[in-house]
Amino acid sequence: MKVFVDLGWYFKQEKWRYLTGIFILILVSALTLIPPYIIGVVVDGISAQALTQQQLLIWMTVLLAIGVLSYLLRYVWRILIFGASIKLARILRDKLYEHFTLMSGKFYQKKRTGDLMAHATNDIRAIEQTAGAGVLTLVDSLTMGSFVIITMALTISWELTLIALIPMPFMALMTSIYGSMLHKRFSRAQQAFSSLNDKVQESMSGIKVTKAHGYENEEVSSFKSQSNNVVRKNMAVAKVDALFDPTISLVVGMSFFLSIAFGAVYVVNEAITIGQLTSFTVYLGLLIWPMLAFGWFFNIVERGRASNDRVNNILKVPMDVKDSAQAASTVPQGNISFQIDRFSYDETEENLKDIHIELQEGNTLGVAGRTGSGKTTLVKALLRDFDIKDGDIYIGGKSIRSFEKNALLNAVAFVPQDHFLFSATIADNIAFGKPDASYKEIIEAARHAGIHADISRFTEGYETMVGERGVTLSGGQKQRISIARALLLNPQILILDDSLSAVDARTEEFILRNLKKIRQNKTTIITAHRLSAIMHADEIAVLDQGELTEKGTHNDLMHFESWYKTMYEAQQVEMKIEEGHGDE
Repeated sequence: MKVFVDLGWYFKQEKWRYLTGIFILILVSALTLIPPYIIGVVVDGISAQALTQQQLLIWMTVLLAIGVLSYLLRYVWRILIFGASIKLARILRDKLYEHFTLMSGKFYQKKRTGDLMAHATNDIRAIEQTAGAGVLTLVDSLTMGSFVIITMALTISWELTLIALIPMPFMALMTSIYGSMLHKRFSRAQQAFSSLNDKVQESMSGIKVTKAHGYENEEVSSFKSQSNNVVRKNMAVAKVDALFDPTISLVVGMSFFLSIAFGAVYVVNEAITIGQLTSFTVYLGLLIWPMLAFGWFFNIVERGRASNDRVNNILKVPMDVKDSAQAASTVPQGNISFQIDRFSYDETEENLKDIHIELQEGNTLGVAGRTGSGKTTLVKALLRDFDIKDGDIYIGGKSIRSFEKNALLNAVAFVPQDHFLFSATIADNIAFGKPDASYKEIIEAARHAGIHADISRFTEGYETMVGERGVTLSGGQKQRISIARALLLNPQILILDDSLSAVDARTEEFILRNLKKIRQNKTTIITAHRLSAIMHADEIAVLDQGELTEKGTHNDLMHFESWYKTMYEAQQVEMKIEEGHGDE
């Protein structure tokens, strides 16, 4: 019953809907008690040869009226109770989705996409069942069962009623044991489904790599293995689930046996009439549903409890980055100052150390370094993807933590390394951050990003559907569309995180020339492995294992025998060799 306590906030919120639905459900249960009584009266009338045609017509009319009224009332309570459970599912999905959008990158490093999808689908569905069918089975089993037992005891024989109820404690014990087993097994089954979900999502995203390496058979084999694991876990659930009905049927059979055996004796001894025994067996038949509902209730509730625990565990994960109560809603602008003493993702190694950089507003900062040197971590710190504890970053002399995160992000456009495109048109992807942008603005941004000519060659131009994650486009095209998306925003601060790696040298030069022209008086930060992308920068910072090792302009750094000079000269030689091969 813990899950009902956990969902108490919603039951209070929708109390009138639930109370009205429960009241109607109880009324239907009460109406269901009348037909067995009428059957008993008719049987006794026939036995005594005292039943008239008029009396039979009256009783049949009453039965018909009860049937029609029950039909209408059942429709109403279903709308009320199941409608409320559907609303709960919507609220929980909204909560989950909002929570997902507020979480930082650290959260998504620990959580798998497939698992999060399972929370928003299977787990929510199980909770919805608890708030709908779970409430139904609880109320119906208790009210209907109580009404039937009380009616049998008061109108027929309380002794015979007690005899019929002798097997009930056995059912209560067994369903409790089954419920505990079901909770554990269903939780494991949901985890297995999450893993399978994640496997499918990962496989579909990486299908190009799989095909390129001829790894299809291994992938299919891996998928079958995980799929079989899901089947095994769900079969374990089904085996427990399958015990409920046979157990209940056994209990019902024992109750019928005891009722008929002892009831026959009571009829012979004239303690009850044959009509009352008939009514008693009909009432006992009405007890079958409450007992089945009771078993079904345990099944639904244990599934709902396992899923509710999983969802609550996700919702309880705290946000890494929060706005302070004094955070300003104004968009920051001005010089940027990196004053980072130390930062670590997991406390095991220093990802950033002693980073002190001053960037004047309107200037360009280039960040270079080996793979894993901390370039992306540095720019994500500016985005407040995480908070720096030892040190700070300032814009216009104010800590970035003194601004609301949304206000900070309104000043920044970020083009990440893993450029993501949505399953929409090219125009929609470019206008993602500015949905009301005109076609003229979209095309202008595309021109500056060097992608307009490519788009124009497509049959449907800017209305071309790019497919999931931009699967129909090349890496360079996706990269330039991502840049166009950022340029359309015309941000105060533009960050290109190794976003020119997939374009050729000529296209790179074209884009950089456009950036210099259209971003006068606006700040730009470019991280790159190819140093030609940052050699024009007003300031270049070289990182090595998270530490600032070199700083200055391109000309300054070329005067030192350092990593920057060595790498730049090596890349120039590579470019000349490639050009030579191109001439051949």
